[in-house]
Amino acid sequence: MLSRKGLIPAEYVRAPRLAEDGPRYRAQERRARFVGKNGTCNVSHKNIREQGRFLLDVFTTVVDLRWRHTLLIFTMSFLCTWLLFGMTWWLLAFAHGDLDHGGDGFVPCVTSVQSFAAAFLFSIEVQVTIGFGGRMITEECPAAILVLIVQNIVGLVINAIMLGCIFMKTAQANRRAETLIFSKHAVIAPRNGKLCFMFRVGDLRKSMIISATIRMQVVKKSCSPEGEVLPLHQIDIQTENPISTNGIFLVAPLIICHTIAKDSPLYEVSAADLTHQQDLEIIVILEGVVETTGITTQARTSYLADEILWGQRFVPIIAEEDGRYSVDYSKFGNTVKVPTPMCTARELEEKGISLEVRSFSPKSTVRRRNMSVKVKPRFSLFDEDQT
Repeated sequence: MLSRKGLIPAEYVRAPRLAEDGPRYRAQERRARFVGKNGTCNVSHKNIREQGRFLLDVFTTVVDLRWRHTLLIFTMSFLCTWLLFGMTWWLLAFAHGDLDHGGDGFVPCVTSVQSFAAAFLFSIEVQVTIGFGGRMITEECPAAILVLIVQNIVGLVINAIMLGCIFMKTAQANRRAETLIFSKHAVIAPRNGKLCFMFRVGDLRKSMIISATIRMQVVKKSCSPEGEVLPLHQIDIQTENPISTNGIFLVAPLIICHTIAKDSPLYEVSAADLTHQQDLEIIVILEGVVETTGITTQARTSYLADEILWGQRFVPIIAEEDGRYSVDYSKFGNTVKVPTPMCTARELEEKGISLEVRSFSPKSTVRRRNMSVKVKPRFSLFDEDQT
C-alpha cells in the first residue's frame, strides 16, 4: 500500500489510522460512526440464533473468512479426506486378505498395500493424481473401483472450491476500492449563488471505474409523529456533480456538490451546529465497475458534523503542463476560506439574503504552467547600440 509507505498525504488516505483533529477527549465524546472513514460499517450483530443459515452458503462464508482461517480449512479438508480414504483402502485390503497373503498366485485389491502407511500414501496418490508406479489398483475388487471413483470426485470438488475461493479473495472489489480516495473533510460554501455541501473524490489508478455513480445519505436519530424512535434514520440527498447527474467520469479528481434547498436534510444546519456532539453523519457511497476485471466495486466514507468545514472551499489541483493535465495530489484536501453567512439555508431564504458571487479562482480552473518562458535581463554589460 502506498499509504503505508508514507507516499500519500494524510489529507485523503482512506485508512482508520488517521488522527482526528483536535484534542483526544473530543474523539471520545463524539457520536459513534455508522460508516468508518475507511468504508467499514460500524455495526455488530449479536444474538443470532439461526447460525445454520451461514452454512447454506458455504462458498460465501469461506470467502468472507480471513486468510488464515481459509487456509486452515483447506488444509484440514485435504488431511481429513486423505485419512478417511486411507482408512477405507486399508479396510478393503484387510477384508480381502491383502495384509496376510503375499504369494505369487494371490491378486490383491491394491498392490503393495500391506500397512496403514502404505494405504495412506496410496490415498494421497489417488486424490492428487501422483503415480509413482509402486502401488496400483487391480480388477480383483469392484468395491475398490467404486472407492477410487468417489475419491476422485471428492478431490475434484475440493480443488474447485479451493481455487474459486482463492480467486475470489484475491480479486475482491474492496481491494480496488483502496485506490478510490475521498477528502478527509467536507465543506459548506456558496456555489452559483447557493449554499452547497461539497467534498472531493479521486482515483489513484489509471484504469478507470466504468459507470461510476455517487450516492449520499444522512444518518441521524429521528422520531416519527407516532412517537417511534428511529436511531439510524437514513435519508437520501441529491448530488449535483459537474455533469449534473449521479454518473461521473472519474478520470481526474472531482468536487461533488449538493445544493442545500428546502428538501435537503441540511436545510436547518448552521455553522454553530457543526460540533462533535451534533447527531449528524453524511455517508458517501461510490459504486462502479472495474475496467480491468469487470467486477463491481464500492467505496464508502462518512463525514461527521465536526468534519464539515463551514465557509471553506477546495483549492484547484489540476494544471496543464507540456500539453498534458497534471494533478497535484499533495493539495487534494487543501481548502481556503471564503465569505459565507453563518446562518442556515432556511434563514437565508426567509430573510431574502442573496449570496454575492465572488471570484475565487482564475477564469479557467486549469492553471497553465509554461516552464520555457525566457525573461529578458534588465541590464547588460555592454551597450546595445555598440557595434
